[in-house]
Amino acid sequence: MVTAPTELSKRRERVVLVGLETPRSVKQFEPLHELEQLVKTAGGEVVGKLYQKRERIVPAYYIGTGKAVQLAELVKEVNAHLVVFDNDMTGAQVRNLEKLIKVRVIDRSELILAIFGEHARSAQAKLQVELAQLEYQMPRLKRMWTHLSRFEGGIGTRGPGEKQLEEDKRVIRNSISHLKRKLGVLERRKEREVARRREEFTASLVGYTNAGKSTLLNALTGSDVVVNDQLFSTLDTKTRLWDLGQGRRALLSDTVGFIRDIPHHLIASFHATLEESTRADLLLHIVDASDPEAEKMIETVESVLAELGCEAQETILILNKTDLLRDKVELGILPRVAHRPGTTSVAISAIMGEGLDKLCQRVIEIMEKNWVNADVTLPVTEGRLFALIAEKAEILSREYTDTAVKMRIRIPAREWHKVTQNSSVKYEIVRK
Repeated sequence: MVTAPTELSKRRERVVLVGLETPRSVKQFEPLHELEQLVKTAGGEVVGKLYQKRERIVPAYYIGTGKAVQLAELVKEVNAHLVVFDNDMTGAQVRNLEKLIKVRVIDRSELILAIFGEHARSAQAKLQVELAQLEYQMPRLKRMWTHLSRFEGGIGTRGPGEKQLEEDKRVIRNSISHLKRKLGVLERRKEREVARRREEFTASLVGYTNAGKSTLLNALTGSDVVVNDQLFSTLDTKTRLWDLGQGRRALLSDTVGFIRDIPHHLIASFHATLEESTRADLLLHIVDASDPEAEKMIETVESVLAELGCEAQETILILNKTDLLRDKVELGILPRVAHRPGTTSVAISAIMGEGLDKLCQRVIEIMEKNWVNADVTLPVTEGRLFALIAEKAEILSREYTDTAVKMRIRIPAREWHKVTQNSSVKYEIVRK
């Protein structure tokens, strides 16, 4: 089976970037800047850029016909091997452009999929990327068989290209079904892992790709997660124990970064990986405060979180890389961009270690709201329940009688129901 190229070749390809802005487009501070970062992450070299503003998309070439001709001239002039569009295109548009400019054309989604394919390490991430790539290829298969058009048969017959196209579609459909079954098994396993962690307070790092999540994870937990200055360096969720001080601890998870216009089938494929975020007690939304596009990055992450169903979760907006800020006024502006009610902000520099103590204190304050203080009396025969309390709660005081033990405890709210469901237990909530 012939497959579409889904990654930049191992040689350092010379790339021309193309973008089209319409009235409905998301305005960018610096057009094509993020696309250039993506190309560099994939190993390409940007040798030219072309940007156009139009009222609407042109069905044949996506960009205007005149711009398409100009693109062909630019590709020839800079000796480019590849053209990358900062937009999602149809198979027909790609075919038309490739005929005109004589080099390969890919769109933003295909480039992101290529990078994900390069960075996938775990079995789950590899399956997720493979599934997303197949779902991306399915409606674009015809593009791969244009070279067989000269073999088409006469009236009442079908050429080998058309037969092979149908065969490829069948194979891809079967592969998609097979991958979904395998991922289903891994997702159920992942859900069980996440459920087991409910005994601990959980926090999840979320944010735009390359905002500094892995650097912060290392700074807070003393771990040695690999940090790269490139997009999507983390695809697999990493969870570490975070000692907050004052006898408090949490499980802190680093997740895959978000990005503008991320392909929807990628979000679907990586839903199990993002399970940490959807079930976390607290979201730590980290943003590169020094980036001119910081406001739009916050909005993008908020949009993806809403798509995942995380709108109601408590969140701290972490303004990272403050050491690179020239104007500290930005630190007062950015929190207003976060539309989530009650979101607080903390300014830090993860790489310099600045502001981490304030972050820990804020997390402890949030943890406090999720704890129950109570006076509990239980029979001495309830040894199993006493063991549970000793493991999960902070015992502030205790007093023994012949038949019972009286305790003042401080326990996570999610564990409190295990104490109260026993009818032999007497309790009274202590108000602070």
